[in-house]
Amino acid sequence: MLKYKWLYIVLLLVIGIDQLTKWLVLKNMYVTESISIIGEFLKFTSHRNRGAAWGMLEGQFWLFYIVTAIVVGFILYYIIRFKITDFLSLLTFGFIMGGAVGNFLDRFFRGEVVDFIEVNFSFYNRFPIFNIADAALTIGVLLFAFVILTEGKAAKEESVKNGE
Repeated sequence: MLKYKWLYIVLLLVIGIDQLTKWLVLKNMYVTESISIIGEFLKFTSHRNRGAAWGMLEGQFWLFYIVTAIVVGFILYYIIRFKITDFLSLLTFGFIMGGAVGNFLDRFFRGEVVDFIEVNFSFYNRFPIFNIADAALTIGVLLFAFVILTEGKAAKEESVKNGE
């Protein structure tokens, strides 16, 4: 099991930081309260979400529970089935699973997701307020795309090298 240490480390760090920051927001800010971090560009704004990004599928917790179970189950199956032990893949899956579990815990125990990171781009006004779990999911998906693209390119180069 030590071969999966990076998966466990990232998974636990994401869940821990996510839940700690949400707890701090719950204890120290009222809903809609906003604290400027970097002018209008970055603020901490206490927000609650009963759906997904932009409030989509509000109140459909059963769907989020099922999707989370499928995602986590598939990742674990994939890691074990294909004996995934490389650092980047385990890091990737740790981010995805940590983000999924972080928001799952909110929905299960609070009945809503605590969001608080507000980024305002001058060219895009309605970017959703998000949290550490959301950020981890996004980072994980981007890393996954990178892994897939680089592995595909490496396999193609190997194929050309071998004259296939």
